[in-house]
Amino acid sequence: MTVVTTKEKTNILNQKDFLTLSDVSSNQINQLLQLAQDIKTKYQNGEAYAPLQGKTLAMIFEKSSTRTRVSFEVGMLQLGGHALFMTDRDLQIGRGETISDTAQVLSEYVNGIMIRTFEHEKVEELAQYANIPVINGLTDDFHPCQAIADLLTILEVKGTLKGLKFVYIGDGNNVAHSLLHACSKVGMDIVVASPKGYEPNSDIVAECKQFAAEAGSIVEVTNNPQEAVKNADIIYGDVWTSMGQEQENAKRLQDFTGFQVNSELVKDAKEDYIYMHCLPAHRGEEVSADVIDGPHSVVFHQAGNRLHGQKAILVDLMA
Repeated sequence: MTVVTTKEKTNILNQKDFLTLSDVSSNQINQLLQLAQDIKTKYQNGEAYAPLQGKTLAMIFEKSSTRTRVSFEVGMLQLGGHALFMTDRDLQIGRGETISDTAQVLSEYVNGIMIRTFEHEKVEELAQYANIPVINGLTDDFHPCQAIADLLTILEVKGTLKGLKFVYIGDGNNVAHSLLHACSKVGMDIVVASPKGYEPNSDIVAECKQFAAEAGSIVEVTNNPQEAVKNADIIYGDVWTSMGQEQENAKRLQDFTGFQVNSELVKDAKEDYIYMHCLPAHRGEEVSADVIDGPHSVVFHQAGNRLHGQKAILVDLMA
């Protein structure tokens, strides 16, 4: 078996870093999805493909994760490279070393950095001072890697993206922001249904309405989940209480009453709708067990595509 180790610089993103989908074009997203499908096919066919042989990715986790850690670590291994898992306890950044110094030091040792943290500004500063690619594995504002995996899943299940109706029900959080970017860029209508006070950032919504106008799609924010799900092709959920918001849990459970995705709510969706969730899920809160474990759910297919979507990002930035 021939192992592909040649540098396959795809230059799809044509930039050093992957921080949000705001500055990634529709064409670039579609090309990235095609690359992800190509790499996934190679893997499924047992074709050896190691364009990142000898490369190392530093993975910094200030927020813990199952999917992000495993998918990036396995992805680097499958592409012929290595991944270093580090928390803020392993780095001097947790003891007061500046982000700029950390970025410049890591740039001397590794070939890329993936960081999962709280403040988005921290990722931007890391990217500013690193001379190697920086990938946003999640911040309080954005989760672009998740959105790429989500688009890949929809494309595989539905065969297209343009013209579909995507409905996100829940907190207008980092996942919602990146899905707004993703859907508005590829011509998918997106409706975000959130309780009052939990809507997505208004500046991001305004930005995405401009993207949608160019792509021929619609961006809408509502406080009415029943209205939102009418004729939905995709219904998407996330936890009501994110990491770092635990002290708000009791209030959030009360405020999100009526926003559970259950068998009653999905009645107005299309017959062949799919249910998606970025996981972990809290059955009985944001989604009922019969929906997330039912025939319309693609949540584990979706989770698997974190691996394949991120492999495309890694190859594009690091090969």
